[in-house]
Amino acid sequence: MPETTEHFTSDDAVIDWILKTVGHDLRVALPLGLGKPVTLINALVRRACNDPSIRLEIFTALTLERPEPSSDMERRFLEPALDRLFGDYPQIEYARLLRAGKLPDNIRVTEFFLQAPNWVKVQAAQQNYVSANYTHALDVLLDQKPNLVLQLLARDGQNLSLSCNTDITSDLLRLRKEGAADFAFVGQVHADMPFMPGTGEIAQSECAALMTPDAPPHDLFSVVKQPVSLQDHAIGLHTSRLIRDGGTLQIGIGQIGDAIAHALSLRHDDQIAPLWAGCPFPRAERFNECGPFQSGLYGVTEMLVDGLLALFERGIIRREVDGAAIHAGFFLDSRDFYARLKALPLQERARIAMVPVSFTNSLLGDEDAKRAARPQARFINSAMMVTLLGAVVSDATEDGTVVSGVGGQFNFVHQAFALRDARAIITLPATRQGKSGLTSNIRWSYGHVTIPRHLRDIVVTEYGIADLRGKSDADTIAALLEVSDSRFQKELEDKAKAAGKLPDSYRLPDAARNNTPEALQTWLGPHRDDHLPSFPFGTDFTDIEQYLLPALGDLRRASARISTLLPLMRDGLRGEPARREQDALKRMALDQPDSIKARLSALALRGALRQHEGRV
Repeated sequence: MPETTEHFTSDDAVIDWILKTVGHDLRVALPLGLGKPVTLINALVRRACNDPSIRLEIFTALTLERPEPSSDMERRFLEPALDRLFGDYPQIEYARLLRAGKLPDNIRVTEFFLQAPNWVKVQAAQQNYVSANYTHALDVLLDQKPNLVLQLLARDGQNLSLSCNTDITSDLLRLRKEGAADFAFVGQVHADMPFMPGTGEIAQSECAALMTPDAPPHDLFSVVKQPVSLQDHAIGLHTSRLIRDGGTLQIGIGQIGDAIAHALSLRHDDQIAPLWAGCPFPRAERFNECGPFQSGLYGVTEMLVDGLLALFERGIIRREVDGAAIHAGFFLDSRDFYARLKALPLQERARIAMVPVSFTNSLLGDEDAKRAARPQARFINSAMMVTLLGAVVSDATEDGTVVSGVGGQFNFVHQAFALRDARAIITLPATRQGKSGLTSNIRWSYGHVTIPRHLRDIVVTEYGIADLRGKSDADTIAALLEVSDSRFQKELEDKAKAAGKLPDSYRLPDAARNNTPEALQTWLGPHRDDHLPSFPFGTDFTDIEQYLLPALGDLRRASARISTLLPLMRDGLRGEPARREQDALKRMALDQPDSIKARLSALALRGALRQHEGRV
């Protein structure tokens, strides 16, 4: 620990101090996600680019970037909205150089989790990715002997807080105090960062240097919420039946996480029964949790997201453990989320305890207390694919391309098997539309695995719940077939039988033969306006942008193949556009197309809008 803290107001002055005090051989640890002091690391990277004597190694995860449009249609949609959606959050310099293939030899960046799917085509990022469980990332970092840790901090008077990133930094500072690590800790205060009391509070003396900018801060990175589809809502509704009152909950970010949190709110308000009345898909009577939350839930999660905060605000998450209703390792969400956290009275904010992931993701350390605190735990994570034998694919493709990372998914699956009455729940849509057309996300086999089949537990698709724990291979296959899309059930069944893993006498139950988007639409479509909003927790998109989003998604998927794009253009020729279509075309600067390409784009978009609304 430093004897005194040096204070600065400019990035360059901090970099001068770092080079003089720490040296030119820098092994830098940066927090995952939001906690990176972007202007500070940018200044350091630029200095290293201009001075080859500086050797800069960066170990981090989840480098956040404003999106770059990948097509003309994306450009038309994003460019007018970028500043509104992302504010003036700076581009991270090492990410820009990596993407351009211009990172100099004296700088190396290693990440253990990537922002999906931003880095799938960047060779340097793929080659320097480290595959590790979240709980093991600290050990990987310590092996690299970091001598500098940079982090964004929150301030309340003279007090400092690690705020959004206690995940690894809390343990790093503890290990330094114990003599097991030696590094300079440099903080940058950000005025908009919520001050989180408790474990994340640190003394100013922990900082060898502290920068408090004179100028107003840049905006914090804001996650743009994507619309929650009826498919997502169906997954959320099914999953809500698995969650016991008085139990323990972990969910992640994204549309399915939003759908689950929204379904729990509907359940708490006694508004969920009418939705189940028309469900055409089988419902396992074993999983029938539908009542309001009398005792409340306790949240233990690596990531605090808007859905969990909303459940906390509603009083659904309220069961306390050591004075906290939620224990979380990091947070990342929208600007509204940060503002709501910051606006909570300090005493209420203290009920959301930011702690290291060694606490949330593991039972090690005070194991008896953790076991007692986590009854009926439901650890819910998403996947890209599941095999018929129950293996889960979440982080990469079979050619080795990393999409995101393992993160804490394996940690929570392992924890579910270690805790009494806990379950690991994997959620995913039954199908996806890719360049080769529609494919099933439930596969016979796949050449990459994140969670092996011997840890199979519960899988939820829009068509229902497959309970796999302790089941034979044949019973596992049968259960997954029943929640697969009916357009692929016969092919999957035949492959399982050909492999000798399913009896020739097996027949798919009649109740599972209507797993189709049409049946889903008939079930939930009538409830779209009253109970199943596209943005249950709000959005920064305007009304017309919300109207555009589903059609743009359909158009993006259709654009991969001319056979699917031409029908949209044909549909766009039928009649005059409706009022909202014209507003949508105007928003996309396609209301008066001035080239053949623009006219074709307008036709395709018009067709996608009409197709989505079912008017064609």
